[in-house]
Amino acid sequence: MNLNDTLQRPLRDLRISVTDRCNFRCRYCMPSEVFGADYVFLPREDILCFSEVETLARTMVTLGVRKLRLTGGEPLMRRDLHILVGKLAAIEGVDDIAMTTNGSLLARNAQKLADAGLHRVTVSLDSLDNAIFGKMNGVGAKADRVIEGIDAAVSAGLGVKLNAVVQKGVNESDLLPLAQFAYERSIPIRYIEFMDTGNTNGWKHEQVVPSRQVLELLKKSFPLVPVANAAIGETATRFHIDGRDGFEIGFISSVTKPFCSACNRIRLSADGHLYTCLFAQTGYDIKSPLREGETAEQLVSRISSLWSGRDDRYSELRSEGMAPVAKKEMSYLGG
Repeated sequence: MNLNDTLQRPLRDLRISVTDRCNFRCRYCMPSEVFGADYVFLPREDILCFSEVETLARTMVTLGVRKLRLTGGEPLMRRDLHILVGKLAAIEGVDDIAMTTNGSLLARNAQKLADAGLHRVTVSLDSLDNAIFGKMNGVGAKADRVIEGIDAAVSAGLGVKLNAVVQKGVNESDLLPLAQFAYERSIPIRYIEFMDTGNTNGWKHEQVVPSRQVLELLKKSFPLVPVANAAIGETATRFHIDGRDGFEIGFISSVTKPFCSACNRIRLSADGHLYTCLFAQTGYDIKSPLREGETAEQLVSRISSLWSGRDDRYSELRSEGMAPVAKKEMSYLGG
């Protein structure tokens, strides 16, 4: 089925949050003064079980979804995640299964995930400097631990990509070392403009380092060539080096260069709500009808109606000065 929204964007990518919990407290996602020891996370009974996630993923595939990505919170805090990966890998029609992770628990899980059918991991690594990294992740975790996870994922045969959120005055000194790290390992890296996800990260426009500035910095050290023919729904503007396989630099510029017009993603929260935008204010409860025993056809009808009426374009509205204020937190929705 070819399902389009009101702006003729197809449904192709399902992002599945498996938990709202995380062992980091990154300033741009889960600041510790908000997500402290007394913060109330989702109760276990409200969270979708693996079979429920599998059912909804199968339903989405019949509507055109071809890519699945596991997110959180930190997805590796969900026990036995490799079992879910195996269930998703068995779904006919899925071309790609990926996971976004902070990498802190990856070293001991990489091989199990690869064996279960995971194709790729995207690892958040905002700095190689342990002091800067510890400050950014809010719990003092060292970059060395994440690097160990990255190397384990490569050894397990997983595709690996790095994500680095760029914040003015925080980690700008590490942008070139991060690129050199990715170059040495022949893996892609994406630099992400600091975004106003949720309502608790204290986002201010003056904290954004425009991607074009990062590109100019990196061009001084790397002979970067634009990558042509971006895939449908591609969020990054990409560059590579001729003759260097694997290594690639990309920029996700939601603030300075919105890409809403090509967005083909839907998000499933850990407690079974569907969101049609990362910056959404409200979600659609799909867990209740699922648990009440609705048929596959009824679920298809619900999701089709939701996507067909979709008109989200938050980042474009932000640029036009008309974006709504209240939003769900990224740690709940998944990135």
